Amino acid sequence: MEPEQASGSGVRSVRRALDILSLLTEEQPVVPLRTVVEATGLPKTTVVRLVQTLEQYGLLWATEAGYMAGPGLWRWAYLAASSWQLPPETVDLLRGLVARHGETVNLMIRRDVQRVCVAQQESPRPLRHVVRIGDELPLWAGASSKVLLSGADDALLSRIALLSPHGEGHAAQLRAWSDEAERAGFAVSHGERESGLTAVAVPIRAAGGGVAASLSLSGPSSRMTDDLIACFTADLLDVSARIAAEGFDHPLVPRS
Repeated sequence: MEPEQASGSGVRSVRRALDILSLLTEEQPVVPLRTVVEATGLPKTTVVRLVQTLEQYGLLWATEAGYMAGPGLWRWAYLAASSWQLPPETVDLLRGLVARHGETVNLMIRRDVQRVCVAQQESPRPLRHVVRIGDELPLWAGASSKVLLSGADDALLSRIALLSPHGEGHAAQLRAWSDEAERAGFAVSHGERESGLTAVAVPIRAAGGGVAASLSLSGPSSRMTDDLIACFTADLLDVSARIAAEGFDHPLVPRS
């Protein structure tokens, strides 16, 4: 029993440390100790012990105002950037889509039962759809999900359906959506996950022909009206083909 307890305690400590690091955001680059205690619900003594350990590894840096990201994260940031950043040519293509249509562009891949945003260019408009790079979103709804589930087996669809608000029976709808996206070459969603949000997505194909990622435009449904969907889709398909021709590669993309 002791090894199991030690292992469980270790995992719990890791999760608590990651919870503390996750409090740091662009909007909140410095977090006071009191905020950490309140946000985690942990005893102050436990929080102090955790932040001191994170400081020792350079992952946090203590200031008079609180804790900020430590210099030790630079090494990890460099490794992440070298593995995850898209080529400049691909980034330019995404920026071009935003410039032409004024809506947010997302590039997503599937990671088990989630979809992960690996690149984004935000709409310049005040009212816009925002998903941060690295965010994980559910696969049970949305245009990107329909595209990414192309070729998914029944077991995967059932697992995703169980995580949805609709229950296991939603697997049949997921199958219908993914089959339609495969036939049409694109997918559209209107308020399936967020009310008032519309998205159009197309696949980015890997060298072997499978779906490596989804490329989408998303924004308020009031702007992304049905009469514009064909225009959005045509441009997305053109850009997707150009990205695929450059050889889209990513750590989480299944190898064919």
